[in-house]
Amino acid sequence: MSFMSQRDATPRDIAIGLLARREYSRAELAQRLKKKSFDATAIDECLDALAEQDLQSDARFAASFVRSRILRGQGVIRIKGELRQRGVDQETLNAAFEEVEEGEQVDWFELARETLTRRFDSPGETPKERARRERFLASRGFDFEQIRYALSCL
Repeated sequence: MSFMSQRDATPRDIAIGLLARREYSRAELAQRLKKKSFDATAIDECLDALAEQDLQSDARFAASFVRSRILRGQGVIRIKGELRQRGVDQETLNAAFEEVEEGEQVDWFELARETLTRRFDSPGETPKERARRERFLASRGFDFEQIRYALSCL
């Protein structure tokens, strides 16, 4: 697409350009291509071809996304919610979590503790301070048990 203008670009050209920078879910690519005014049939054909050639994969996108969010200190609840928003189905989502947890031995309780200690140095002296820390971890996608564990370790 080096000498080709944006107007002459095909859905495939644009999708390949996007995928060259990072992984995208099928739904994200479809949304981006729709914004470029391509018709739905051309978009579907393009995305089917990319998936067939293994240039686009929701499974690969989901696993990459899970890894990046773990490094950011986010919990299961938030990661799953964001993947759903990006159009990843439940089966692919679960498989991505299994793959990442198996390969990297993720301890969600320890991740919650590490995330909390990066932001706060004490569990909070008052109920208001403690509640602030609980809200912080909840917004990061950790469940009640993980939050309780993290607070008990400070």
